[in-house]
Amino acid sequence: MTSLNLEPLNLIITGVGGQGNVLISQVLARALVGQGLKTTVGETFGLSQRGGSVQSHVRVSRNKIFGPLIPEGQAHAVLGLEPLETLRVMASYGQPDIQVLVNARPVQPLNVIAGQDRYPADEALLDALRGLAAKVWWLNATAEAQGLGAAIMANIVMLGALTATGIMPVEAKDLEEALAEVLADDRLEQNLAAFRRGLELID
Repeated sequence: MTSLNLEPLNLIITGVGGQGNVLISQVLARALVGQGLKTTVGETFGLSQRGGSVQSHVRVSRNKIFGPLIPEGQAHAVLGLEPLETLRVMASYGQPDIQVLVNARPVQPLNVIAGQDRYPADEALLDALRGLAAKVWWLNATAEAQGLGAAIMANIVMLGALTATGIMPVEAKDLEEALAEVLADDRLEQNLAAFRRGLELID
């Protein structure tokens, strides 16, 4: 865990509808508040159905409550559940020292599915992200979650990976406690396994 030396520390969790970034922002905020940190979470939504852009802005401070939305160009970290959405967020909210974790599995937008556009190649996306960030972790979180029994848990794998980087001032045990408070008993063990798998993905 790193100490909180930014006021505030600004994290954006981004993905598309149905990927569960609102859940992990709630779990993360619960753990941060449990550490006595002043934490605000703001959500922005594109299309309301599954497949629309979803962002969760998490702002953390020792001293004061900040507004729920991060100003453009002021994010310190991005947790991306979908690669192209991650790049879009980076282009608007990034700055030279930003760190980004990306789930490598794309979710094809409707215009790509309809044949009206092409989804960028992995190499092009990764090169673009590296051009915008100080550090990029490109992770196969969906594949890891599938190996544990459910691809939908990619968000929890990514939460574990974020924890392992030390970017956020919170420890794994605090997030495991928050998961236990938020998730139903019949989902908890599988999600804890996904979280712990994410911890192992970061060297």
